[in-house]
Amino acid sequence: MAKTSPGEFIRQVRAETKKVTWPTRRETMLTAMMVIIMTVMLGVFFFGVDQVFSRIVRALLSLLG
Repeated sequence: MAKTSPGEFIRQVRAETKKVTWPTRRETMLTAMMVIIMTVMLGVFFFGVDQVFSRIVRALLSLLG
């Protein structure tokens, strides 16, 4: 395994980061908003599913008691 010096490593890292296509501020904001919207939608969905299962369990328990 070839060993690289710390200076060579830093040069390689800088060369690689220059190749990266960074997202624009607008793209970052749109992506963040989509994540927030999807998180809220999933939260509401799972809250609804939890409520349905809760009522089913309560109904079953009331039959036993």
